[in-house]
Parts: sequence; structure tokens; C-alpha cells
Amino acid sequence: MTRESESGLPIEPVYGPDALDGWHAEDKLGEPGAYPFTRGVYPTMYTGRPWTMRQYAGFGTASESNARYKQLIANGTMGLSVAFDLPTQMGHDSDAPIASGEVGKVGVAIDSVEDMRILFGGIPLDKVSTSMTINAPAALLLLMYQLVGEEQGVPAGRLTGTIQNDVLKEYIARGTYIFPPKPSLRLIADIFKYCRAEIPKWNTISISGYHMAEAGASPAQEIAFTLADGIEYVRTAVAAGMDVDDFAPRLSFFFVARTTILEEVAKFRAARRIWARVMREEFGAKDPKSLMLRFHTQTAGVQLTAQQPEVNLVRVAVQGLGAVLGGTQSLHTNSFDEAIALPTDKSARLALRTQQVLAYETDVTATVDPFAGSYVVEKMTDDVEAAALELMLKVEDMGGAVNAIERGFQKSEIERSAYRIAQETDSGERVVVGVNRFQLDEEEPYEPLRVDPAIEAQQAARLAKLRAERDQGAVDEALDRLKKAAEGTDNVLYPMKDALAARATVGEVCNALREVWGTYVPADAF
Repeated sequence: MTRESESGLPIEPVYGPDALDGWHAEDKLGEPGAYPFTRGVYPTMYTGRPWTMRQYAGFGTASESNARYKQLIANGTMGLSVAFDLPTQMGHDSDAPIASGEVGKVGVAIDSVEDMRILFGGIPLDKVSTSMTINAPAALLLLMYQLVGEEQGVPAGRLTGTIQNDVLKEYIARGTYIFPPKPSLRLIADIFKYCRAEIPKWNTISISGYHMAEAGASPAQEIAFTLADGIEYVRTAVAAGMDVDDFAPRLSFFFVARTTILEEVAKFRAARRIWARVMREEFGAKDPKSLMLRFHTQTAGVQLTAQQPEVNLVRVAVQGLGAVLGGTQSLHTNSFDEAIALPTDKSARLALRTQQVLAYETDVTATVDPFAGSYVVEKMTDDVEAAALELMLKVEDMGGAVNAIERGFQKSEIERSAYRIAQETDSGERVVVGVNRFQLDEEEPYEPLRVDPAIEAQQAARLAKLRAERDQGAVDEALDRLKKAAEGTDNVLYPMKDALAARATVGEVCNALREVWGTYVPADAF
């Protein structure tokens, strides 16, 4: 009996040589670390050293999150990954009326460079790699990180890490946008230019399919729409006068890892192959690093269940294994209790230990691309690639990712996929252990981590003190220069950095840009 994959593609009970009839390994595979990078972006992959183990963390105040980061570092994490609260993600201060009830809830509250200083207090920024999951206000958080590094005596040229900075997927699946698409793309081009000149080791964007997958995208949709967004960013930078090989090596991607290991491995391999071909054939990239699709992976939060939450430990281990077999460069493993609340210290540590078991107690790091030549995986890689290319062509026919977004194409395709998943789960066709099969009569009690609601008042008091003590004239002058740059063609990051150094707040800087660029209202909101 033939089953269907998550992308709706057939999975045969048995695969043999005929599955790869007419298939040429030299065209499809190549060697690890060589075009088309199907087998991985580096020749040795994990045989030299394992992937970067990141743990996404951040909640409450900067001081609370700082304590969690120090615990993670002590437990062996190799890189920090910062979660920001919704007001910060939307460019609002903690004392803004719109922020009420959300301060510190899904991430750490950062209102000014003073909060950023506390967040990384006692953590040498030349010794850690930091990823920041921030999009519309990504430039602000990066500049505050640079300012804290300078205070520590760390030159910007030694800072390493990534800002997500992928606003297009916000219009498609997540919703934490601020400005309309065109000024948002202009801001991203300014970030590319600024980092090339000032922070050359920084990964300037993490083009993300993760949030599309969390919204219901299939694996083929996930890579198709993510790579289409990537093409839009490259076109924007090239149109702004940049040479593709000057910025493309610093592009990175962010994908999900589901429990369906075989298709996930195929998805990662197909994505690398498509991106290498696009960069070489469409953009004429010559630097091999420009052709490499380097990516971070997070295990699938949407597949975690509040019912029997300990079962999520198994799910996360399986998902993490799929990411590793697929050749990820860094990995975050979700904590088992994240379907209920923010992770506790113990659950965060267990999530990190899951990665460490994969890296040090299994043999998956002993050889590069263990599934190469597998009849089923090679056929599935071809199938996912073909399905993704068909979707990418539809986006191109609409004039590219932005035009397709404005027509609601990606969003409607993802919603159809999500509806199919919900129907299959409700009918029992799709088994979810503990939810529609193998339930318990009574769930065991679980005490989640809770964020102190007093944090909102504490942040408001800190903001009032900051505004009373700073040089308001210096703030106003820097914000005026920022608005002038936004109105013209000058790079906005230089006056933005001056404003943040003068202790302008996140909300004030974003409001200055709102005055010039406006805010985005989706077409279906009318």
C-alpha cells in the first residue's frame, strides 16, 4: 500500500534500482563540500567537529535570561539563541499601552542598550556565537549587541552570530512585521552593507522556513517559499549595487525538523541543491561559499503535545536525528514542556543533553551524509526538489516573492496544508500519540515555569529612570538624522547606532521610522 509523505508525495513500500532509473550520481550528488552540495556544505561535516548546539532561550527580564544563558554555557551549549518578547519583536517599549500583558512572556524584554548590557553581562562576546530571533527591528538589536561588545573591548570584527532579519516570512506566516515590504527590504539591504563594512563575520539574515512549517506548510512548501524569499533578498541587494559574492557567503537559512525523518533528510538535501543552482545560474555567483546553503534547524514545536508531555522527549530526539542526518550546521532541540509553558531549567538541560547524546553516543558523526545512495532517500530528494521547484515557478510567474505575498499566494497555500493536517488529525488518519490514540484517562499534574507579572511595572520604572537621566537633546538630534536618512538613500544604521548609544529606546527608534515609512496593513485586514 502506497503512503503519502507530508508533502503529499507517494512513498512506495519498497524501493530498488529502478527508482533511480536514468539517475546520474555525478549530476545529483557530487562530493561533500562541492557543488551541488547535496551531500553537505563541508567536505568533512561532523567527522571533524559536531554541529553548533544552540538553545533558544529568553524570558522575563534581561537579568533572568542572563542567568539562564550562563547555565546553558556551563552545561555545554556552544552558542546562544535569544528569544525576545512580543513588544520587542514589534518595536514597542514595555510601557507602551499596546505592550500590556505581553512584557517578558514569550521572550526577554529589551527596551534599550541598558537591557542589552545586562542580558550579556559576564558573557564575553568574543567567545560566544549569538543568534537573535528578531526580524523587523533586527538592525536595532544587532547595533545594541555591537555597542555592548565595544563596551567589553571586543572589536566589531570579532563578533560572530546571526540575526534572523527575515521580514518576508512575517507577511506570510508569523505576523511580527512593522513596515511595508519595500522599506523593509531597503532596511535589509542597509544591514547587508553595514555588516560588510563594520561586522564582517556576522550572518546578516537567516531566511526562515521554520515559521511557515509551524503554520502548517509541508516540507516542499517550506523550502519553496523560503528559497523564493532568499531570491528576493539577493535581488534586492544586487539592485542596491552590491556584488553577489560580497554578501551571499553571509546568508544563512532556518528550517524545521519534523518526526518524518526520511522526508526531512530529503528536504534538506533538495534545498541545498536548488540554492546552489540558483546562485550559480541566476546570479552568477563565483565564490563557492556563495553557493552553500548553510542552515540552522529547530525541532518542530508544532508537533509537541501538552498531553503526556514527556513523550515529547522522544519526538525531539527523533526530530534532532533527522536534522543531523540532513546535514544541519546548528541545532536547537525543543524542551519537552514547551507545549505547556516556557521551559524550566531542567527541561532546557534535558533538551541540550539530547543533542549531546546524538553527537557523542551515536555513530551519526562518523561519516558524511549516511543516506547517500539510498534508493528511497535519493528518490524522495528528487521528488521534494521537483515539488518545490514547481511552487517556486508559480511565485516567479507572479513577479517574485513580494508580489506573491501581496496576492496572498503563499499564505493561502500554507493554510490549505494546515487544514489538511487538522482534518487528518481529527479523523484519526494521522496518529498523534497521546492526543487521538494511546490517551490517558487522567493527565499527571505538571508545574510550569511562570513569568512574574510584576516585570511589566519593573520595565516601565526602568524606562522612566532612563528617560529622566539621559541627554534628551542628543537623542532627539540622532532620531532626526535617522529620519532624514530614512527619507533619502543614506544607510540608516549609522544614525540608528548613534541614537541607541544615546539611550534612545526600541520604541522611539521604530516610531521614528514609522513616521517616514508607515506601517504594513495586510490586504485581508480591510
